Amino acid sequence: MRGPAPEERPRPAGRRSAQGIRVDPHAEATHEPRRTAISALVYHEPGVLAKVSGLVSRRQFNIESLTVGSTTNPETARITLVIEEPEPGVRQVEKQLLKLQPVISVRELGGDAVRRELVVLKVHGDEPDKVNAITQMYDGRTLDAGPRTITVEITGDEQKIDDAIDAFRQFGIRELARTGQTALARGDEWTTDAEEERYERMRTQTQTNE
Repeated sequence: MRGPAPEERPRPAGRRSAQGIRVDPHAEATHEPRRTAISALVYHEPGVLAKVSGLVSRRQFNIESLTVGSTTNPETARITLVIEEPEPGVRQVEKQLLKLQPVISVRELGGDAVRRELVVLKVHGDEPDKVNAITQMYDGRTLDAGPRTITVEITGDEQKIDDAIDAFRQFGIRELARTGQTALARGDEWTTDAEEERYERMRTQTQTNE
C-alpha cells in the first residue's frame, strides 16, 4: 500500500523540552507561569528529600523553595514545594511526584492556605535600640546580642519576611538564613487526602474499641 511522500506527511509543530518532550505551542502560549505551593505527604525514610528534589531538578521545573518536616504520624513527613510554572507544568509536577515510591499523597494548596516561613538575620550592632524597635515592629525575637552584632528571627508570611529584610538593611545585614514556605490548608479542610483517611480510620477504631 503506497503511503504519502515524505514532504506530504504531517509534521508536528512546537519545540521540544530539555527532556525531549514536544511542547504544544498553543498550550504554551495560553498559560502564563503562576506561583503555587504543593504539599506532598511522604514516608519518613532516608533519601526521600533527595528523590523529590532530584526529580524536580531533572525536569527543570522552577523551584522557589522546598521544605520538609514531621507530621502527627512518625512514619510520614510533609514536603512543601513552592514552584512557578504554567498550568501544564503545575499538573506535571503533581503527576511526577505521585510516581515516586515514597510519596503517599500530593495536593496543590489553595490561595487561602496558611503559609509561614522564618528568617534569621545577623546585623551590625552599632544601633541596638533601633534594631530592637524594628524587631518588635515585626513581632520578632532577639536570639543573640553582642557589642558588634545582633541576631534576630522573624516569622510570618512571605510579604512580611520580605518587608522585614528590607527594614533591617539600614543596619547592614552581615548574614541571613531563610527557610522556604511551610503550609497547611485552612480551617477544617485537610491538607492531603491520605491524612484525612488515616484520621477517619483511627477514629473508627477508637469508637469500635469503646
